[in-house]
Amino acid sequence: MFAAHAPYRHRGLQALKALAEILVVACICGTVGGCGAPGPPTPPKPIVPKPIIDLSAHQMGSNVVLNFTLPTQEEDGDHLKDPPAIEIFRGMRPAGSAGKLTTRLVYTLPSAVIDTYLHAGVIEFRDPLVPASVAGQEVVYMVRARSSKKRASADSNSASVRFLAVPAPPSDVHAKVTEAAIELAWSAPSEGSSSGVVVGYRVYRAALPKDVSLPPDFTDISQLHLPGGLELIGPAPSTSFRDTQFDFGTTYVYVVRSVGGSEGQSVESGDSKPYVVTPKDIFPPAAPQRVISVVVPATQTALAYVELSWDINAEPDLAGYLVYRSEQPDTPGQKLNSQLLLSPTFRDMTALPGKRYFYRVSAIDTAGNESPLSSSVSAETPRQEP
Repeated sequence: MFAAHAPYRHRGLQALKALAEILVVACICGTVGGCGAPGPPTPPKPIVPKPIIDLSAHQMGSNVVLNFTLPTQEEDGDHLKDPPAIEIFRGMRPAGSAGKLTTRLVYTLPSAVIDTYLHAGVIEFRDPLVPASVAGQEVVYMVRARSSKKRASADSNSASVRFLAVPAPPSDVHAKVTEAAIELAWSAPSEGSSSGVVVGYRVYRAALPKDVSLPPDFTDISQLHLPGGLELIGPAPSTSFRDTQFDFGTTYVYVVRSVGGSEGQSVESGDSKPYVVTPKDIFPPAAPQRVISVVVPATQTALAYVELSWDINAEPDLAGYLVYRSEQPDTPGQKLNSQLLLSPTFRDMTALPGKRYFYRVSAIDTAGNESPLSSSVSAETPRQEP
């Protein structure tokens, strides 16, 4: 009976022996730390953005404006999933000094608010300074990008600006609209009101989109949040400027800044109070010139009529012409055409035989302005033979 189960008992002993060998090997592997067993967990590598290499700085009024490209890649070239935070360092030393400079952290821009300063991939940050405390000094900046608490990017290039005394902005900006230009004028800063000497002015303009309305308490261009910002339209050596590149019906906002400086470096004041104007085309064309009348004789099939012609007006916004007829030399009389004439000719087919008429012509522009009447010309159709 027991002999019948011997083979199974033998097989069980072999299985136990194999299992024991496996356990021994496992213990050895665990002791020596080999055999592919996992060791202690490796901490994740910190995300480090590429360093900023195009930092620039320039003075605008009492602010130093910093510009640089926001990093979008890590050091190893991988794409950053989120924008990094920005750390801004600043230091100061007397202008022309070669002494050692130490910068310190003065601003941190969190990742969550980076879009506030970002325009087309470029960060613009304004550092407001107290002119009296920094005038004449060299202000030096360096920035870092940070995506983790453990490690920031390498230092950026340094950018510096010699801080100049800031002139006061001009006052009383106003304008007169003419057919050819918006003529701006303003008052220079009063004597003693500025710590900087004014050497000229710069005029800036923004066209107001149709869907943007002015706030009721509008006193500062920054209240508009214009996507394109202000456009520099020209320097002005004195207190006036003619803007000839404008469109009637468009609302424009102007600001003027005083310009000061020395030794090849310039600085602008803050903005003047904005001036808003919507130029209206209220300027009529010139009266048509050299109006000529010709009486065309009657034929067997048609009555005589008067044919008029005149010189073409040169206005680019010309829409057409109107013709007036009177039996008196000093009155306009009646308008003969209801639709504007697109060419400088007209046939009066309603002239009665044996009548003397006086004709005048006016020009109309696209805004509906009508010119003065031309000088009158007369024509008399022949009497009809009985």
